[in-house]
Amino acid sequence: VQLVESGGGLVQPGGSLRLSCAASGFTFTRYAMSWYRQAPGKERELVATIASAGDSTNYADSMKGRFTISRDNAKNTVYLQMNSLKPEDTAVYYCSARRLHYTYWGQGTQVTVSS
Repeated sequence: VQLVESGGGLVQPGGSLRLSCAASGFTFTRYAMSWYRQAPGKERELVATIASAGDSTNYADSMKGRFTISRDNAKNTVYLQMNSLKPEDTAVYYCSARRLHYTYWGQGTQVTVSS
C-alpha cells in the first residue's frame, strides 16, 4: 500500500495550492479518503473527507469555503484545493484511506504559508 502526497510548498498568505495524493496497492474505489494536517506542537486534525464514490464530502469548520476535496477514481488520486491560505494553515498535510477497520497513511507534504 502506498499513498504519496505532492504539491506542498511555500505560498504567500492569500495564495492557493493544490495537493495530490496518488494511491496504489489497494482498491481505491472502496475507500473513503481524507486529508489531515499537523502543525508544529499540535495534534493531527481532520481537514476534509470524501466518500468512496465521491458523492459526499465533509470539512472541518475552519476550512469550509476555502478548501475543496475531490477524487479521480480512474487515476486513484485524491486532491485538496486550498485557497485563501492563512499562516495558520502551515502544517504537514497527510493523505489517509479508510475502510472498515483498515486505515492507511501517507508520509505527508509540508505546506508553509508565509510572506
